[in-house]
Amino acid sequence: MTIQRSSAEENQSGKASKSNKKISQNSKSGRWLWFWVGMSGIAMVSATAGALLAVSLTSTPLQQAQLSPQEEAAFDGDRISGGVMRFSQLTRPVNLLVMGMSVLPPDIQNPPQDTKNLKYLPQVNSFDGLSDVMLLVKFDPETKKIVMLSIPRDTRTEIEGYGVKKINAANVEGGPALTARTVSNLLGGAGIDRYVRINVLGVAKLIDALGGVTVYVPKDMKYQDDSQHLYINLKAGKQHLNGEQTLQLLRFRHDELGDIGRIQRQQMVMRALMDQTLNPATVAQLPKVLDVVKDHIDTNLTVEELVALMGFGVRTNRSNMQMLMLPGRFSEKNEFDASYWLPSKNGIAKLMAQHFGLESEQEQQATDPRSLHVAIQDSTGGDRSNLQPLIRALEKSGYRNIYIAKAWGEPLDVTHIVAQQGDGESAESIRDTLGFGEVRVESTGNLGSDVSIQVGQDWLQQKSILEKSLSK
Repeated sequence: MTIQRSSAEENQSGKASKSNKKISQNSKSGRWLWFWVGMSGIAMVSATAGALLAVSLTSTPLQQAQLSPQEEAAFDGDRISGGVMRFSQLTRPVNLLVMGMSVLPPDIQNPPQDTKNLKYLPQVNSFDGLSDVMLLVKFDPETKKIVMLSIPRDTRTEIEGYGVKKINAANVEGGPALTARTVSNLLGGAGIDRYVRINVLGVAKLIDALGGVTVYVPKDMKYQDDSQHLYINLKAGKQHLNGEQTLQLLRFRHDELGDIGRIQRQQMVMRALMDQTLNPATVAQLPKVLDVVKDHIDTNLTVEELVALMGFGVRTNRSNMQMLMLPGRFSEKNEFDASYWLPSKNGIAKLMAQHFGLESEQEQQATDPRSLHVAIQDSTGGDRSNLQPLIRALEKSGYRNIYIAKAWGEPLDVTHIVAQQGDGESAESIRDTLGFGEVRVESTGNLGSDVSIQVGQDWLQQKSILEKSLSK
């Protein structure tokens, strides 16, 4: 039996046939596109990995310290990244101890011969001195966050076998292993998986290798120390700094906050570096960067693990990069024989429970707005009276401890609501109350606050709206 179709049916059939053909072609094209994208990605990663492995096999090993089995036991040696095709992916949370070393000839037993007859004290490429900078960085693939905890170098704490000292002395007494144990004890038993020590001579080279950094210098900085050939001369304002200039910004500490002010500037630079350089192109340049700074780095990270950490950093949303500072206070003038940063045991327990997953004896409860200390730092250059509607809106929502602090020097387009003590939820609540601003979990705000509101230009646009809502 012959089945005949009408011309309309034939036309529809023809159109459907053509349409299906196009869909099929598009589908094939799409599959080929993603195939080549995938192959290109694999090729790039493979090339990067190959170059990195070549660097690690043909040059000075990244780990320059010789650790005994007992010292190696201070770190968790379990694998942190996947194998073979998944080598660049983290498989579990990782706590990385980062130390910045500033070492002068008197700090070490056998300084280089060429430093002995100089009339000043030059920086020495060594890892045996005091750790000027100390960070515990958590890379967490479960929460998709990176948390950086700055530990002031003057923190007063117990160093096993050496009594109570400033924490930066732990490296002098026992290297990275003793420092790891000291940091772990200070932080309620937090595990340390790996360490990195970088000499100050390598920091400038690292910044230059990354192309410099654009950052806002908060004020004019001028300092001269002929004994170390340390010369700092920076003007206030937003500018692109090379490695040496960035080092000047990081090393300056001659202001009212001393080392704590320096930590705040370190966080500003780290935030700027993450925003500007943490991208796939940087990962591809990692072999070149490592080749430049490898002589100034000591780490028990393998190259494979370094790729995994960098890859995780590239994939992490900037809002999930949080920077904290060890809770505590300055020692008073005659409280001790030296000046210290005195850690707060309760503050540390709360912070470690919130951000590092440690169990706490204290039950975690939502913070009462009435107990929060909220600082307002104006960056618009306006009169203080312009801030009154902002204060009234906060008071109407139950906030009682509100004060106007020293103005924020950097002009901001968008208001920063800074969780100074790491309490991001309270900062989010304030943002919801105001209806504008950007929450940042970092320690760049007013030191005595729980949350600092760094008022930007968006406040000038929202002011009239807030005033109308208050008049109702």
